Amino acid sequence: MPCNAAKTDRYLSFEGIECDAYAERVVGYIRDCIGDVENPSDWQSYFERKLVENAGMGQDDLFLVGSQINYIRMLFEHYEHYEHYEHGAGLELLDQIEEDCC
Repeated sequence: MPCNAAKTDRYLSFEGIECDAYAERVVGYIRDCIGDVENPSDWQSYFERKLVENAGMGQDDLFLVGSQINYIRMLFEHYEHYEHYEHGAGLELLDQIEEDCC
């Protein structure tokens, strides 16, 4: 039975899905979190290293986010990076990336 809904199938194409923009925002949130010296997380040094490694390998932000999604989730949970968080809704965006882009 054919579906007439205009839903993008992530397994066929990322067309219409802003995966790179989502990943760029998540990396910005990671940078905000690891820059917070008043509320340190055990994940700060880990992500400082991962950001350098990712850049050194020439990988894009989506690669980093996709390969570190569970660790990013733990970092964002430490900072309560929910919708009410002043810097944005990191956890909701992470869920969206996982659903649409990974």
